[in-house]
Amino acid sequence: MRGKPVTKRIIAADPKFQRVDIAKLINKVMIQGKKTIAQRIVYGALEYISDKTKQDAIEIYDVAMRNIAPNLEVKGKRIGGANYQVPIVVTGERKVILAHRWLIEAASHRKGMPMHKALAEELLAASKNEGEAIKKREDVQRMAEANRAFAHFG
Repeated sequence: MRGKPVTKRIIAADPKFQRVDIAKLINKVMIQGKKTIAQRIVYGALEYISDKTKQDAIEIYDVAMRNIAPNLEVKGKRIGGANYQVPIVVTGERKVILAHRWLIEAASHRKGMPMHKALAEELLAASKNEGEAIKKREDVQRMAEANRAFAHFG
């Protein structure tokens, strides 16, 4: 490895719920540094969830994140001139990153509704083990299972 290792930045908790994972979701939603708009989208989605289900939105968010977060993923490795898709175990921080990425991607693919509503609908679907983000997780898991024969390269 070249250069010195990158120092890990400490992200401050979000102002409303005092949770770091929600702050990370806000940062992931943010486009071109417009944090107030990203906060409005995420908080609007959580408010929409609590209005629609009459349950705590944070609990639904936690269940959805647990359902979306993958256990295995594949990583390409070049060995002897051939590329192998090697399954690797996903650790804590990477699980959250992938779950947020897939959630936002799935919400942005929902057409015909504002982003806060699309994000809320995707969170609700994920909490019931449905939706596009869950499908993405299952595809990644299936790919890792299919390439278990190459696990010894990892």
